[in-house]
Amino acid sequence: MIDTRINRRSVLAGGLAAAGMAALAGCTPAQSSQTTTLQFWHLLSGGDGVALQGLIDQVNASHSEFHVRPTVLAWGAPYYTKLSMAGAGGRAPELAVMHSSRVPGYVPGGLLDPWDLERLSALGVDESTFTEPVWSSSVVDGQLYSVALDAHPFIALYNTEICEEAGALDSDGRLLRPDNPEDFFEMCREIAGVTGAHGLSYGFIGDGMQMWRLFYTLYCQHGERMTFPEGGTVEVDEDAFIASLEFMHTLADGEITAERGTIDSAIAEFAAQRSGIHFTGVWELPAMQSAGVPVGATMIPPFFGEEAVYADSHSFVLPHQADPDEQAREYTYTVVADLLKNSLTWAEAGHIPAYLPITEKPEYAQLTPQSNYAAAADHLVYDPVAWFTGSGSNFVQQFGQIVGNPIVSGSGYEEALTRFRSYVNSLLAQPNPADPQGERS
Repeated sequence: MIDTRINRRSVLAGGLAAAGMAALAGCTPAQSSQTTTLQFWHLLSGGDGVALQGLIDQVNASHSEFHVRPTVLAWGAPYYTKLSMAGAGGRAPELAVMHSSRVPGYVPGGLLDPWDLERLSALGVDESTFTEPVWSSSVVDGQLYSVALDAHPFIALYNTEICEEAGALDSDGRLLRPDNPEDFFEMCREIAGVTGAHGLSYGFIGDGMQMWRLFYTLYCQHGERMTFPEGGTVEVDEDAFIASLEFMHTLADGEITAERGTIDSAIAEFAAQRSGIHFTGVWELPAMQSAGVPVGATMIPPFFGEEAVYADSHSFVLPHQADPDEQAREYTYTVVADLLKNSLTWAEAGHIPAYLPITEKPEYAQLTPQSNYAAAADHLVYDPVAWFTGSGSNFVQQFGQIVGNPIVSGSGYEEALTRFRSYVNSLLAQPNPADPQGERS
């Protein structure tokens, strides 16, 4: 019997312990005085941290002329604050990981250096080796400022045994993908009849990021995209905004999903096999496999017509250095190319490798259920570009504060839209704090 007390913290505990062991295992003897040390900052812990350390170990084992020395910093605001300070002072590491959604806010202040396309191309990395959404997310003002390692979309995990009993699988044994809300709601109720609890696990209470991930997926399924023009006013479609909130309210009816579920309770419920579907990030897949769940995975169905998958990417950036060592920088390009070319193991953590030659390998096609949602890479939608958006930002938490009550109560949608517009417009009127030259007339 599976422990129903499982939650994200307990799931990650084993990964963190393994990360410590991997770090020890990755230690190498003292480097030669001729070896160049490359400082590499990132914010990945748990299973992701273990996987990345394995890739770094491979790179170090293949090169004697340089050694990558990773430093793991706390996820979220602490990481981005320290990275911006390092870039502003010109004393940054040779390489760092950022979420693609955060990169545009760092470029105007000169906190990042652009990638040299010719150098990358010589190493087999160019626009043709990424999907259009991934490549476009890396370009700011016509220059490439990040190189994506992956795409980590918001998807639907599903329990194959429960969903089969509920008649929710197609002839290939994959989850049905209704093209309208009503059919999906009915499917979830059929699944709830099998579990005796809920059809869907989706937690959002107190978590603006969770609300935003699902909301923006639904919003973009309407064929709409929000735009946040610098110094202007937010462009948002009223009908798509309200319809997305109404959908989220209907989910939380106590039968389809819990009325006041949190992300931890949703993870625990699906791991305990008391629901058939789980809306979550791809990073939860390994934990569910470890918990013994017979798990499949797919893109969230196109309820409102268009395939759209909210996502972000872990991407490599060159933090600004006032006087970069050109040899070290050359080695840094080699490191990134090597990490991309060995990223099949990264897919085991649930992420979609951004480097297309990896997803085209027969070995990737055999990796299930990861390969079953690889097509999501062609339908990714990232956060609206602005200095204040992106993973771990205050923006997503404030969004949760604005729409949380309407989602629970089923009323006040228009007021929420008015508050959202006002909030975003107030930010658009402010200068980018990362840009020392930024001013508003």
